[in-house]
Formats: sequence, C-alpha cells, structure tokens
Amino acid sequence: MSPSRDINRLIEIMAQLRTPVTGCPWDLEQNFATIAPYTIEEAYEVADAITRQDLEDLKDELGDLLLQVVFHARMAEEQNAFAFGDVVEAITRKMIRRHPHVFGERAGKLSPADVKEAWGRIKAEEKAERAARHPHEPAPSSLLASVKAGQPTLARALELQRKASTVGFDWNDARAVLAKIREETDEIEEALDAGQSDEVAAEVGDLMFVLVNLARHVGADPDSALRGANTKFERRFAYIEQALAARGVAAADASLDEMDALWNEAKRQEAAE
Repeated sequence: MSPSRDINRLIEIMAQLRTPVTGCPWDLEQNFATIAPYTIEEAYEVADAITRQDLEDLKDELGDLLLQVVFHARMAEEQNAFAFGDVVEAITRKMIRRHPHVFGERAGKLSPADVKEAWGRIKAEEKAERAARHPHEPAPSSLLASVKAGQPTLARALELQRKASTVGFDWNDARAVLAKIREETDEIEEALDAGQSDEVAAEVGDLMFVLVNLARHVGADPDSALRGANTKFERRFAYIEQALAARGVAAADASLDEMDALWNEAKRQEAAE
C-alpha cells in the first residue's frame, strides 16, 4: 500500500491495522480508554511544534493527531456507533450553524457584538438539544458543571475561574492575586514547619491554582507560559552541562554553587542577546 494525500487511504490503513488475525496485534488490543492518553499527547506535540515555530514538524504532528481521530472513529465503527464520515459531518454542521454571519442569510452583515451574542445563543441551543437527547441525565445545577472534567489540569483550572468570574466571583486586578499568592506561600511555609506533608501538598495545589488565576488576569495562557518556562529551563541547563564538560567536569560531580553560578551566567548571556 502506497502513501496518499487522500484521507480515505488513511482510513483504509487503520481498517487493515484493526482487522482480526491479519492486523497489528498492538492496534487490535487497543480501546478508547487506552488510546485517549496518546490523543492528548499528540495534541501537546502539535502545540510544541507551534511554540518552536517548526512548520515541517507541525505537519508531521498534525498527521499524528489526525491518526488519533481516525483510530477512535474506526473503533466506533466496529461497534456500529459512528464512522469517520459521521465525525466530519458533525463538525461541519456545527461550524456552519455557529457561523450564520458567514454561511447564513446574514452573511457579512453582523457586527462583532452580534457575532458574540449569536455564538452564545447557539451554544445554549446545542446544550438544550443535548439534554433532550439524554433525558435521564441529571440536569447540572452548578455554574461549573459545564466545565469538562477530562481537560488538562491547567486548562480546567482556567475555565473554572472564567466561569466563576461571570457572576463576579473574581479579583479586581492582578495585584490582588499577587497578595493571595503571598498568602498561599505563607501557608506552605507553615505546613512545612509543622511537618504536615499532606497539608503541604494541598497548599501547593492552592498556590498553583492561584498562579493560573494570575496568568488569566495578565492575559497569559498558563499552559503556554509553563511550556515556555520548561524550554527556558532546558536551554539553561544545557548551558550548564556544556560549560562543565568544557572544564572536564560531569554535572553529577559539580557542586550546587558551581551550577548556580553557571545558571546565572546563562541568564546574563540571554539578557545580552
């Protein structure tokens, strides 16, 4: 089987991989739950390629993410639930419905405020329709019930805070959040002094939640900010390793003071550049 630009070829490949006896043993033993972590991982790798501005890598990572969609659709088709074409139809229907200012009778005639109002109204309609399709599910009573539990932790924290802010449960400015951060660090210190490891862990969680809130107030995406910090750490630590290697010293044999001095040296070089 040769490569192709046609999505149908990818669907055929997945069908072959999932064919009993002649397919791939690993692919055959997978299910929605075992594949879900790979789906999340591939989404993060797409984001990483974008951060690195590597468009060639982005092409490959988008292909890996597309494979995840095809994989899930194939497993659903095997259960006679839906197929890949149904996934495409569902999202195209949703996009057309949510953009009447582009595809409807009023195309090009709505103001940005009108678009925002229409988006909220259509989303509410879709939510009501879903509730009608699942009449036995309990109606959500909390404002936060619509925040999906399966989101990455940072994204979910951000969305919980956004939802709460719609009814005024929020700080007025970033400096008020900073004050809360200082309060949380004091509570961590108290728990450390008391030797309460469980309480330390809980207070660290509180601190991370407030840090997400600070990111929101200053207009920064917490996930992107942390990803940038990871990249910065990797870059500076590599500088430490290279500098030590030039001296004939392994990182494991260097003192913390030596490594800290090299870390600051890396910071100074970055600032100069």
